[in-house]
Amino acid sequence: MLRMPLALAALVIVLALAACGDDDDDDTTGAAAETTTDETTADETTDDAAANGGGGESITISETEFALDPADPTVKAGEVKITAVNDGNTVHNLEVEGNGVEEITDDLDPGQSGELTLDLEPGSYEIYCAIGSHADQGMEGTLTVE
Repeated sequence: MLRMPLALAALVIVLALAACGDDDDDDTTGAAAETTTDETTADETTDDAAANGGGGESITISETEFALDPADPTVKAGEVKITAVNDGNTVHNLEVEGNGVEEITDDLDPGQSGELTLDLEPGSYEIYCAIGSHADQGMEGTLTVE
């Protein structure tokens, strides 16, 4: 007769442990489902940007005495993140101007970088260093947005 209560007690313990395991699995599954939902949203956002002519692009422009590299980049219309990196030995900045846009980074000491995130329509935009005569010395170019 003792065997039956021990077997029953063992079964109850096994079921209780299994139930605890299920709760942990449910929490993990819930977190995974949330992550999947977030990833789907991000994918849909990327798809929407592509359907609306692109965007979501990033470019990096190196600034030195006295040049931009690349000087004439091309990007797709939409949101564009421009990173200006001062690879020179003096202070520089980067200005983007045209089609109703006029934005400029902070002044950048050597080794610093600055960012501009712009919503750009198709067309041509002047890019240049707006400090002193840097543009006249060659720190200028054209950003083409397709």
